[in-house]
Amino acid sequence: MKVNKDKCIGCGICVPYCPAFAISIANGKAQIDEELCFECGNCARPRVVRCPTKAFEQSEGVAVIPRRIRRFFSDPTVADAVTKVPGRGTEESKTNDVTGKVLRGEFGIGIEVGRPCRGTTIHQVEKITMALAELNVEFEDCNPVYHLMEDPKKGTFPEEIKDERMVSCIIEFAAKEEMLEPVMNVIKRVADELDTVFSLDFIYRFDEDGNIPIIQKLNDMGILVRKNAKVNLGMGRPLVVD
Repeated sequence: MKVNKDKCIGCGICVPYCPAFAISIANGKAQIDEELCFECGNCARPRVVRCPTKAFEQSEGVAVIPRRIRRFFSDPTVADAVTKVPGRGTEESKTNDVTGKVLRGEFGIGIEVGRPCRGTTIHQVEKITMALAELNVEFEDCNPVYHLMEDPKKGTFPEEIKDERMVSCIIEFAAKEEMLEPVMNVIKRVADELDTVFSLDFIYRFDEDGNIPIIQKLNDMGILVRKNAKVNLGMGRPLVVD
């Protein structure tokens, strides 16, 4: 993003709304640190930041790689050019009981890196994907992160995009239930190596009686599922029979 200095009156309304802490006031005008900027577009969104003069504009180069990466993973209104997904993950994280992509006897994982309220770089994401790739995890190919990878088998990304910053991105994959403990051990280990935070999502089929057996397995590993967590129920008619 950039500031139209001719329009800006330096009121400072925008400063606390920037999730990247990229906006400041200097010499009576707002200014944006482009290195810090996520390209989320919050500052130019009138329902979020009520800039009285509409001084914020899209910066040059935001439509091309690598800068485009920031915008897609930070602005929920922008769809990925390859997957056409308007969000950062696949629909399975919310509607798997309908789509049935993750079957019984399997579990799905969504790792939302940079959230809540921290942000991330591709370099931090790569630490996780490379560690998981050692378990021969097959990353979800309908997820935008997959299409940024240089080598999905190794979980690596091109060098030229590793410093790109964003609000968050989601690593997705599914595996057999017997892989739950090895996967969680890797995630717990790499968490200590990160310079950011992540939210961990589990994608799983309910049993016929409404139970979720994986919860007890996670508890046994010292991973407590928050009772006040966001739980998405895939309400509707399942597309698969299992």
